[in-house]
Amino acid sequence: MRLDKYLKVSRLIKRRTVANEACDAGRILVNDKVAKASAAVKPGDIIEIQFGNRNTRVEVLSVEETYKKEEAKELYRYL
Repeated sequence: MRLDKYLKVSRLIKRRTVANEACDAGRILVNDKVAKASAAVKPGDIIEIQFGNRNTRVEVLSVEETYKKEEAKELYRYL
């Protein structure tokens, strides 16, 4: 699954356009490398999101095309 779509489905970032902009600005790292929005995400990957002075690190547990809002937290684990 594309990185921008995963960020939206998992609710780590609310909208896909915002996820695209964050990727273009170099604020999203996958496995400690700056990632493009089109990068493939698979279970086991480590995603780091840098927003302002806040860093969020998560491990991808599952990749699903659609997911309910209440259950989206099951797709990743905070590190």
